[in-house]
Amino acid sequence: MATTQPVLKFTYEDYRTAPPDKRYELLNGDLTMVPAPNLRRQRVRMALSTRLHMFIKERALGELFSAPCDVVLSDSDVVQPDLLFVSRERGHLLSGGENVRGAPDLVIEIRSPATADRDRGYKRELYGRHGVTEYWLVDPTAETVSVHRQRAGGPAVIHTFGREQTLRSPLLARLELHLDDVFSS
Repeated sequence: MATTQPVLKFTYEDYRTAPPDKRYELLNGDLTMVPAPNLRRQRVRMALSTRLHMFIKERALGELFSAPCDVVLSDSDVVQPDLLFVSRERGHLLSGGENVRGAPDLVIEIRSPATADRDRGYKRELYGRHGVTEYWLVDPTAETVSVHRQRAGGPAVIHTFGREQTLRSPLLARLELHLDDVFSS
């Protein structure tokens, strides 16, 4: 007679004791190692980070963070988005001082071959379920940014921007992000 092994699910407390020399995310209780970004992804992230940081800081809109930064969505879901924005109005999410406790206003994931399916699928749904207002999925190979916005049925793509276009966001009024500048870095 065959016996089934119980499925081991991790919690946030288990996650906190993971070896510090590696990057992990906790997705539905599964501890998942996150690979280091390649140089192309690093360049795109730096370009986005620099431009967004200036825009947010000049207008005192809130705070921008980059990975590794834990976003604790639940006891079984802890993510480290490439970039994330928490508005002044939602500053209470930062009150613990160690991590973000709840859904940021904006989450940006920069795709890689190792994370593409997870970013397009599980994480997109996860961010929608927890109330992330906007989710940008950046594809450095295709040189596009798909902006997902929270709708009644979950996150939906409202626009995909490419090179030679200017990204505008409903969340960040008056933001004009020239994608040639981002993808030429």
